[in-house]
Amino acid sequence: MNRAVQVDDAPAPHGAGAFLQAGNRRHLLGLDGVPRESLLDLLASAARYRDKLRTPRWISEELRGIAICNAFFEDSTRTRVSFELAEQRLGAIHTTFIASGSSLSKGETMLDTLRVLTSMRVDLVVVRHRSSGSPAFLARHLGAGIINAGDGEHEHPTQGLLDLLTLSDAWNGRFEGRRFGIVGDITHSRVARSAIFGLNTLGAEVVIAGPPTLIPAEAESLGCTVVPTVEEAMRGADGVMALRIQRERMEGGLLATLGEYARLWGLTRERIAQMRPGAVVLHPGPMNRGVEIAPDVADGSESRVLKQVENGLAVRCAVLARSAAALGEVS
Repeated sequence: MNRAVQVDDAPAPHGAGAFLQAGNRRHLLGLDGVPRESLLDLLASAARYRDKLRTPRWISEELRGIAICNAFFEDSTRTRVSFELAEQRLGAIHTTFIASGSSLSKGETMLDTLRVLTSMRVDLVVVRHRSSGSPAFLARHLGAGIINAGDGEHEHPTQGLLDLLTLSDAWNGRFEGRRFGIVGDITHSRVARSAIFGLNTLGAEVVIAGPPTLIPAEAESLGCTVVPTVEEAMRGADGVMALRIQRERMEGGLLATLGEYARLWGLTRERIAQMRPGAVVLHPGPMNRGVEIAPDVADGSESRVLKQVENGLAVRCAVLARSAAALGEVS
């Protein structure tokens, strides 16, 4: 996983969370370096929004007059739709930019495209891009607040927050002493990176397992322990996350067959039975049933997949509200 690559010839900084540490709350670029107190504040805010969202037809005017552009340079379902719904629920003016069919096909750069959009008085930009470091790059060059909706193999901070909220519910708010396994394609997973950073900050132990070709060389420096089998990752765990094989980010030769992967690394009922009583199963989606997760696990009593989706809407409400409230802060 690349920590930073070049975007429009400008390298991204180390540790996207540094923007939050510096006090610029209008950006959310990553969970790396975000203080424990900030994470807990965001989770508490998301829980409050979740309570409101469970009220039939709840809508707010909290972000009335705030203009938000969802700039998606990669495909998305859950993230894009939940950001759009969060913006609608909070009363913001919003629009969604999709890369296909845009002036990018005519040679316009990402930065010029976003400069055009923010010149239309856009206050916040929610950006997803294939290049690691792109949100941090935009935060240095645009006046708008930047929220990272997934950048390459770097981070996916709102996914990390919704995973933390889901685990907080399951673990009664206590992360210390908990053991959490992440299984699958770690190398190409920005979800795994954000989860590792957030869980480490809150005091949980993270173990990862997967095919050796899909475990990054720097894995242990991220704050996790690499174990050789899925069974060892499951043993004594309080929860596990299965990751999708991201073929769209792979070069050839990293994986044998899907059947072989399912046999060696897939989450089955026999494997999850090795976790502690009350342990939960997460998956960021989209799921490949019968590959990284068996259908009876995906739909079983341990599964919190749909809870993750519900929590994603609440988390994105909290992040948008936090960024909008900080628009007056000096960069």
